[in-house]
Amino acid sequence: MVNVLIAITSYNEAFYPDGAKTGLFLTEALHPFEAFRAVGYEVVFASETGEWGFDEHSLVEPFLTGDDWTVYNDKHSEFMQSLKNVKKASDLDSKEFDIFFAAGGHGTVFDYPKAKNLQSLAADIYANGGLVSAVCHGPAIFDGLLDKSTGKPLIQGKRVTGFTDEGETALGLDSVMAAKGVKTIKAVADESGATYVAPAGPWDDFTVNDQRVITGVNPQSAASVGTLVIKTFANNL
Repeated sequence: MVNVLIAITSYNEAFYPDGAKTGLFLTEALHPFEAFRAVGYEVVFASETGEWGFDEHSLVEPFLTGDDWTVYNDKHSEFMQSLKNVKKASDLDSKEFDIFFAAGGHGTVFDYPKAKNLQSLAADIYANGGLVSAVCHGPAIFDGLLDKSTGKPLIQGKRVTGFTDEGETALGLDSVMAAKGVKTIKAVADESGATYVAPAGPWDDFTVNDQRVITGVNPQSAASVGTLVIKTFANNL
């Protein structure tokens, strides 16, 4: 049995200029969850504190439509039931997991760099030969995440991607992030000694795979990251 830990942000505060809260970007957890469950992987959700909330912008069009909207509105769907059972990171044992996946939403840039228990789980899973993956703002988890074998940043010398600075500017959020003193994903990569790889366009479906670290650039890439994780894990068996 393959076990996946999907990390989600605990941060659920007002962030956007319109006063809306940020938090978990729904499809960035839903689409990988669906990919993992389709091949029989077991999935556990966890946040640093055991608390969480949705990014309010992720619950409206164009981000939430069709089947995704149906799953969200069915409180008895497997996905929504699994989210109800979010675990506190400190209550989990890394030995029980093969894959770490960090879902995104701007909330992650506030709490992932300080989420020592989530980071410890990711470091242990990687050290045990597992995969570490993230999508959109999820790579904020790499800010301060060290490789246990070297004591250096886990992504040092690796190629990674994540939400682009151009995307932040296009959404009018670059100034908000600067005012709140939080880093963009490119800044996290640069400061960690990684090579940030940008897509041709900020809304492209784009993923990067390097040495058991798999990253995707935006919500449109969430399903692709999940699929690439599955393929990579199978090839590493």
